[in-house]
Amino acid sequence: MAAQRQIAHAFLLFLTIPTSREQGMTHQVTWPRPSWPGPDTQAQEPAADWVFVDPRSRALLTEAEQVAGSDASILIHGETGTGKELIARHIHQRSPRRDGPFVVVCCGAFSESLVDAELFGHENGAFSGAFGSQAGWFEEASGGTIFLDEINDLPLSVQNKLLRVLQERTVTRLGSSKPIPVDLRVLAATTVDLEEMVREKRFRKDLYYRLNVVALHALTLKERPGDIVPLARRFIDLYSQRLGYPQLAITPQAERALEQAAWPGNVRELENVIHRCLLTATGSVIDVAELRLPAPNSEERSAALHLAGYDSAPAQQGGSALAADRQAGLRQAIRGLCESHAGRLYQVVEDVLLSEVFRYSHYSQSETASILGISRNVVRARLQRLGEINGSRRAAGAAPSFSNEDNPPRSIS
Repeated sequence: MAAQRQIAHAFLLFLTIPTSREQGMTHQVTWPRPSWPGPDTQAQEPAADWVFVDPRSRALLTEAEQVAGSDASILIHGETGTGKELIARHIHQRSPRRDGPFVVVCCGAFSESLVDAELFGHENGAFSGAFGSQAGWFEEASGGTIFLDEINDLPLSVQNKLLRVLQERTVTRLGSSKPIPVDLRVLAATTVDLEEMVREKRFRKDLYYRLNVVALHALTLKERPGDIVPLARRFIDLYSQRLGYPQLAITPQAERALEQAAWPGNVRELENVIHRCLLTATGSVIDVAELRLPAPNSEERSAALHLAGYDSAPAQQGGSALAADRQAGLRQAIRGLCESHAGRLYQVVEDVLLSEVFRYSHYSQSETASILGISRNVVRARLQRLGEINGSRRAAGAAPSFSNEDNPPRSIS
């Protein structure tokens, strides 16, 4: 088990290194990870609090608070890592439903055959393995707010049922014909162009307009440059406390380099850069060299480093050395498994890799498949085998129990 944890840690470290300068981004690797791809707790992680310094960011805050008091459906669109869930939480916390549950459901986390039962519930015997009646997440969210992340991943058949929920404010469990009233607000988020999906007939037009009563755009980090340095300082404070490290200062040159960086991974990437800086820092100051900032092309990287007064070559060499160190750590972890004479070594490594990439991707099957270079169907089948996504969430009337961090509980506030 120790060797498996070591190899999982090595995978996570390895994943934060860009495979090429053209890719030029790092993904957030934060501990602890979100509890589950389905409903999440209402409590926010300290690292996830909003920072409103940039004028565009403050304008978005004002717009979100203007619509928070109603029950209108809201569609939040934006790139990965821009804080769409944080916007939804903020709206919920400023709404009359603030004392009710806030249920987060990642629509891409469930297989197509099970998403219906997960969202709308099921009755005893509705399908193989359906023992007892089970409320769906819409019933669980009654009295509060449900946030449907990756709404574009919903199958068309489920989109039809969601439309009826929005129109009639009732749900019908799988295996039942009795509608159940629900009192909730629906917020949804997407990283893709839903209008394009509508034109391609992959998303229902009527559902799109039902959800898109209010549209909010989650700003990329480059669209809110005034927040970059305040966010960096906040992450320094957070991870200094979390790691038990003394407070580190950041030089003006490093601040300017942060402001000039491309940030394709948005706030998640910035958080990851600061987290890594604290883990590898040898002094009391974070300078440009410690940042090891990736860039989508050499021109932008050179411009940022030149502005900060540094030559780009040493940083590039440092990034290559870091990638080599992490590959060495991965090899060492694999050798540890070999020396432990663990059986089924290939399967062990494959299972650990898939599980860790799934968590690293914030439980997105699409992103997991993209990182691994395999099809989403293969990812879904293997996640089902591992129990990362499964059929019945829990036996009727029984509380869920979990023995380790690889299978954390889902909860609602």
